[in-house]
Amino acid sequence: MILPKVSIIIRCLNEEKYIGRLLAGISEQDYDNIEIVVVDSGSTDATLSIVSNYSCKVLNIKPEDFSFGYALNIGCKAASGDILLFASAHVYPLYKDWISLMVSPFMTDEKIELVYGRQEGDKRTRFSEHMIFAKWFPEKSSLNQDHPFCNNANCAIRKNAWKKRNYDETLTGLEDLAWAKLALEEGARIAYQAGASIAHIHEEKWSSVFNRYRREAIALRLIMKHETFNFLTFLKLLSINVLSDLRAAKQQKVLLRNITGIIRFRFNQFWGTYKGYKQSYLLDNQVRERFYYPSDYKNQQEQQTNSTDRKIDYSSKN
Repeated sequence: MILPKVSIIIRCLNEEKYIGRLLAGISEQDYDNIEIVVVDSGSTDATLSIVSNYSCKVLNIKPEDFSFGYALNIGCKAASGDILLFASAHVYPLYKDWISLMVSPFMTDEKIELVYGRQEGDKRTRFSEHMIFAKWFPEKSSLNQDHPFCNNANCAIRKNAWKKRNYDETLTGLEDLAWAKLALEEGARIAYQAGASIAHIHEEKWSSVFNRYRREAIALRLIMKHETFNFLTFLKLLSINVLSDLRAAKQQKVLLRNITGIIRFRFNQFWGTYKGYKQSYLLDNQVRERFYYPSDYKNQQEQQTNSTDRKIDYSSKN
């Protein structure tokens, strides 16, 4: 049997701490027919230097043009594979058959247009995020999921399906959910592959947790127009999830060192969601800067430009 070619598309910005482990993990896979496409949106650290140690096709986009959907569409267009496998730059595969397991549902059912895999944390992951991963990514697989949930940190689609429906470039997040919703409405199938597991690392400031859930809520309001999230919903979900996490932490005998983290994570998660539902607008450059880039990103770019300007150009010398 001829295995389909897989294009692994990685979106990145300043991922020097993580991307090397992802690329090393890809090189250890038992699936050979692959290419790697890296879409970089202006890294100022050693990300691209690390990428250069591997066989990758690198695409550069302007920071002011970035959205999750736009970066994906750029990568998908440049990819030559039959299957497009998306991986966040801060994930790494846990097993050598990760790619094989992601591909296998496509080969068993031609109606399947999207497959997403399991996500877990590691020792750096906050307790509440461990709980979220366990809830969102169960141990049991499904080859015919009846709802559009998926996550592009560990997800694959058919190239032909992408040609029918590109990713929405106007959303502040959840471009994966919007795409999957359309796919289901058009009669396609979605599969969840529990065995195709990756570790997904979020080492964020609390303000970044708030920002992540706020921009996803803005997008969700545009995708699921009937959904609501008021202040009472915020209070209800905050209390339910904090109490649930505290009970779980107590059962696991890790309560004392996680109490503060649980409360702060869940507060920022649901307060960000609440504030996001209060906002709803399409992307412009100001929104991109607020949602996608650290507060000192412009200074980093200016410092890099100044440093480049000061370098000696030996190419013009004898």
